[in-house]
Amino acid sequence: GTVSLCKGGCQQPSLPTMSSSNASSSPELACVEHRKWHIFLASSAIALVGGILTVLLSRFIGRLIQRHRSGIGSGQRSYAPETDEDEEPPEEESEQIEISWLTEAKDWAGELISGQTSTGRILVVLVFIVSMASLVVYQIDTVRMKNTEECVAWSESVTQQVDLAFNVIFLVYFFVRFIAAQDKLWFWFEMYSIVDILTIPPSFVAVYLDQNWIGLRSTRALRILSLPDVLQYLNILRTSTGIRLLQLITFFASLVLTAAGLIHLVENSGDPPNFTNKNTLYDMNYFTCIYFVIVTMSTVGYGDVYCTTISGKIGSALVIMGGLAVFANSIPEIADILSSRNKYGGHFRKEAGKQHIVLCGHITFESVANFLGDFLHEDREDVDVQIVVLDKHVPDLEMQGLLKRHFTQVQFFQGSVMNTRDLARVGLESADACLVLANKYCPDPDAEDAANIMRVISIKNFCERIKVIIQLMQYHNKTYLLNIPSWDWKQGDDAVCVAELKLGFLAQSCMAFGFSTLLANLFTMRSYRAGMEMYTEFLSPAFDGLSFPAAAEVCFSKLHLLLIAIEGETGIAINPKEGIKVEAGTQGFFVAQSAEEVKKAYFYCSRCHSDVADPELVKRCRCRQSNPKHSAGKTVIRNRHSKDSSANLTTTPAGNGGSGNPSGNGGSASSSGVGGTSAPASTELNAGSRRPSLLSPNEAKILGQQSERRFDSTGMFHWCQETSFEELVLSREQVNLTVFSNHIVVCVFADSSSPLIGLRSFVMPLRASNFHYSELRHIIFVGNMEYLRREWKTLINFPKLSFFPGSPLNRSNLRAVNINLAQMCVVLSSKQNSGMGDDATLVDKEAILCSLNIKAMAFDTPPVEQGSGSNRLNNICILTELAVDANVQFLEQDDDDDPDTELYMTQPFACGTSFAVSVLDSLMSTAYFNENALTLIRTLVTGGATPELEQILAEGAGIRGGFCSPETLRRRDRARVAQLPVSDERLRQYSQGDFSKLFLGALHRHGILCIGLYRFITPPEEGEQALIARYVITNPAPDFPMLASDIVFCLVRYSADESR
Repeated sequence: GTVSLCKGGCQQPSLPTMSSSNASSSPELACVEHRKWHIFLASSAIALVGGILTVLLSRFIGRLIQRHRSGIGSGQRSYAPETDEDEEPPEEESEQIEISWLTEAKDWAGELISGQTSTGRILVVLVFIVSMASLVVYQIDTVRMKNTEECVAWSESVTQQVDLAFNVIFLVYFFVRFIAAQDKLWFWFEMYSIVDILTIPPSFVAVYLDQNWIGLRSTRALRILSLPDVLQYLNILRTSTGIRLLQLITFFASLVLTAAGLIHLVENSGDPPNFTNKNTLYDMNYFTCIYFVIVTMSTVGYGDVYCTTISGKIGSALVIMGGLAVFANSIPEIADILSSRNKYGGHFRKEAGKQHIVLCGHITFESVANFLGDFLHEDREDVDVQIVVLDKHVPDLEMQGLLKRHFTQVQFFQGSVMNTRDLARVGLESADACLVLANKYCPDPDAEDAANIMRVISIKNFCERIKVIIQLMQYHNKTYLLNIPSWDWKQGDDAVCVAELKLGFLAQSCMAFGFSTLLANLFTMRSYRAGMEMYTEFLSPAFDGLSFPAAAEVCFSKLHLLLIAIEGETGIAINPKEGIKVEAGTQGFFVAQSAEEVKKAYFYCSRCHSDVADPELVKRCRCRQSNPKHSAGKTVIRNRHSKDSSANLTTTPAGNGGSGNPSGNGGSASSSGVGGTSAPASTELNAGSRRPSLLSPNEAKILGQQSERRFDSTGMFHWCQETSFEELVLSREQVNLTVFSNHIVVCVFADSSSPLIGLRSFVMPLRASNFHYSELRHIIFVGNMEYLRREWKTLINFPKLSFFPGSPLNRSNLRAVNINLAQMCVVLSSKQNSGMGDDATLVDKEAILCSLNIKAMAFDTPPVEQGSGSNRLNNICILTELAVDANVQFLEQDDDDDPDTELYMTQPFACGTSFAVSVLDSLMSTAYFNENALTLIRTLVTGGATPELEQILAEGAGIRGGFCSPETLRRRDRARVAQLPVSDERLRQYSQGDFSKLFLGALHRHGILCIGLYRFITPPEEGEQALIARYVITNPAPDFPMLASDIVFCLVRYSADESR
């Protein structure tokens, strides 16, 4: 005992007392000494076994009742009198009522837990939230409790009260799930059922015993696995990638949290049966156990924390085995999903003040590189437009490198045009335009066009007002765009048809050999300031009131610019006649080296620059007032005028709303907007007269021959009555009796099942109405008759066509059609990549073999002197269409071109003997920057195809005939492409000197606009010829010297005098 001092100084023994710490720990020690964990586990085991036995007993009783009823039923049927067959026994009725009641209850419970109804979704979300709250309560208990068991009255423990309330909710949900279960026995072995059995009964036992056990409450973490389902019920999680990512994350999280709870339990309890060796080396709280589990699962094992109990070590081994599977499969998959989502997902963020376009369709490294090379070319000055590429495939390494080189202006997003969410991600509603690229080397062009048209439908369905420029393969598929209600040419929607323009280029080259190269030079952006391109700019007020020849003279002589057409309020006019004047706000179409040079036409002032000799000195002057309508800051004008309004002028005069008579106003187009006409001086129409002009004698003669010479309903093409295909098939006897000369031979490589080339687009420019009937060249197609019969359906109304059966590789067939006397031989092929393997260059094998075969042929009859070709056995003009640019090296055996040389720098392309479809890639950029420029090119190439004609073809009735009315004859009044030697009587007097003398003389005297030269590679004037092949020179300089052997590319006005 201890003693204490009293007041009087005496010593009194004090009573033994218990310290406060001992008093507080004694209940804990007593609780630890009398563990009741087995009672808690027994409650769960009893619940599980009891549930299973209940289900088995109910099934056993049900079968006994069923057997008893079946026995009674059979006895009653044997002894009972006969009853009505339709009358059902009362036992069956009661059973049916009982079954229907159980089924109804099961359906109700199933709807409640499936999330199909609003109540069900609320219940599912509520159970998940309560499960997570119960897990949080468990974690609080692990931190608060010093041991795994504590003796605390239920009324004094807040966490125990909250947990009991949660378990009541779980119990109700457990019974609802039990009712909805299809198999009641298997229900007791489901994961969520096991979780409920391990957690619900112990909470009620704890109330009875006034003793709480941590137990297996960590298994509530397995409810995290239901998070993906909950988010899908709420429409928050929609994509398959997001669902899979969340499934992997929740699986990993639930596994870690559950395993950590088990380790915490065994390490803080010790090994059974005595539970005396718990881990005392470390503070093994729940969060330490989480760290331990993660380190153990990753097989790293730092050793700073480890298990000391045997049960813990066994658990660690199991965690390692499970962790190997998780880290080997789930973690890499999570990393892949996260890395792929972050790189090309997200949303496009538009910068203030910048426009952007969406590029989709056939997205490959080659197609995008060709597009960017032209779209972002330096000659376009400052192109402040961002390009958003949308494709469903992940870009390959080449594409990634391309994106990095243009990262300031190009962004790539992974997605589908058919998905509205992806269209919203790329900001389609605020985009300036959407461009859809096509696969020009596809085996099935119709299927490719159908896919692109479906993309347009999706785009227009998402945003009607968006401007769409689509690249199509086949001309006949162009009509399907008219079926889209929101497709509007006036809004700027346009279709760049590869077949139409490609075959149009080839057709124009038949009349002016090399023109395909010249025109390709005008719209293709290549070397910076080294080539000629087509640009548009508004003419300055100094040009107001001038006729087109006068304006073209000023531009050529003062500014060194080639003006080929003008566009005002009435439409586009190519090399129009004298009566058309330049008005204020007129837009000109120029051929120049860069957009900066074209600005001089906008800055030119007759007062300040009339004496300036150097065009570089033409700058903005002070006396010139800025145009109030148009800004000079942007040279490449984007014209959003109605395409119909400009194109209609190609068919009807603009002055009187579509009537056949030209307007008397000298400032408006007198006929077609694609070129005014000038007949000889004796027959020229009076521009100042306001009365209908009289027909010339030649036109009156044509009107009297309506039955012989007719045109289509638009007046743009020659037309004839339908003829059977068999009548136009030439036999070998017929060709032997007929001497074809100055005709066109078309070698077609195709079989009966090949995709259609669309030969109508080739024939239409050669049957344009601005040719006289005597100028039409006879066209002979050599190839498979079954294929040509399919093409014949679209050629049935064009005159002067014939077909010769046989292979174009057979020399006897070529000799039979007098190919040595032909004006031109064109080699076409219906491309199919299937069967070619990985070597795509083999797609051109027939075309190359045919070209080399023709060049090697020798003839007894001297060939027609065309002044072109190479140093070979004949001078046959051959134009070969290629699918692969690299194959151009095989066409000429005597050239020195490097196989890696770009197509534009090769001799066959410069000479105009080859044409590759890749040249047309630049037209997509042209259509975006200048709609009228594309209209101008299409008009030059197609010979006058208009939206009116496309509407007629969309009806499916083909080209309809029309009478030779004065209106039809006026529509013939448009310029066309021609090729004239300088020895021609109209050019002979201007051939001695430089190009400016020829240009100005031909323009003033004959209205001929010279746009280029076709010159020998080794001119005869320079001595002995090494090569007699010619090459194309686009827009020569004014001081460029002329040679007597030169041939001139020019735009010639229509002449009513057939002798001209």
